[in-house]
Amino acid sequence: MANVLWSIIWLIILIIVGFWIAFFCAGWYVLVYPLTVCIPDVAVISDFLLKGAQFAHYCAKNLVEGNALF
Repeated sequence: MANVLWSIIWLIILIIVGFWIAFFCAGWYVLVYPLTVCIPDVAVISDFLLKGAQFAHYCAKNLVEGNALF
């Protein structure tokens, strides 16, 4: 029963927060990533944006597995 509860919580997080963070970060990632060729220090920012773009995947994975938040 606990796994079902965690899956519902992850679904709520995915819908309310996950998609919005992923869309926002993905758009900026597309703009920032080509700059890493000219300015290597921008790679730190692009790596952070990539993690944000993958946040929806992280939420969906935890939703399917029924993992706890932490």
